[in-house]
Amino acid sequence: MKTKMMMLILVLGSWGAFAQHDHAGHDQKKTDQTMVMFKDPKLGKAYEHYIHVKNSLVASDSEKAKTGAIELNKALKDAKASAASIEVVTKLASTSDLEEQRKLFSTLSNEMATLVKDGKLSMGMLYLEYCPMANNNSGAYWLSNEKEIKNPYFGDKMLKCGSVKEMIH
Repeated sequence: MKTKMMMLILVLGSWGAFAQHDHAGHDQKKTDQTMVMFKDPKLGKAYEHYIHVKNSLVASDSEKAKTGAIELNKALKDAKASAASIEVVTKLASTSDLEEQRKLFSTLSNEMATLVKDGKLSMGMLYLEYCPMANNNSGAYWLSNEKEIKNPYFGDKMLKCGSVKEMIH
C-alpha cells in the first residue's frame, strides 16, 4: 500500500512540475502534435499533416496547404488509408486554387474522421467540427485538436463560423 501511495505521489508531482513548465517559447505546431496520440504512429503522422493542411486553409495559404497535402498523401499511403482518402488528397496536393482546396478538404475531412475514429486514440481528444455554411450552404466537417472554432472553409471571412458536433476520445 505504501509503495502504491509513493508511486501516486511521484506521478502527480512529476505531472505538476511538467504542467508548470514554461511553454511560451515553444512553437504551436509542436504543442498541437503532442495533444493527441494514436495507437498507430503512422496514423498519428497522417493526422499531423492533416492538421497542417487545416491550419493552412484557416490562414488562407494555398501554397502551405498544397505542401501539407503532399506530405499527407505520403503519410496516408504509409498508414494504408482508404483509396478514397488518397485520391482526394492527391487532388488537393495538385492544385493551388484555394477554393478548390477547400472543397476537396471537405471530402478529405470526412475520410479522416472515419480513419481517426477507427484508429483509436491512446491519448487526448479530438473535436469533429461543422460549418453549416460551407460548400454553398450544404455544410462541411473538419477535425481539430481544440474546441475553439477556426473555420478552414472561410478563413478570416468567417473564422468562428461553426460548432463542435462530436468529441472523439
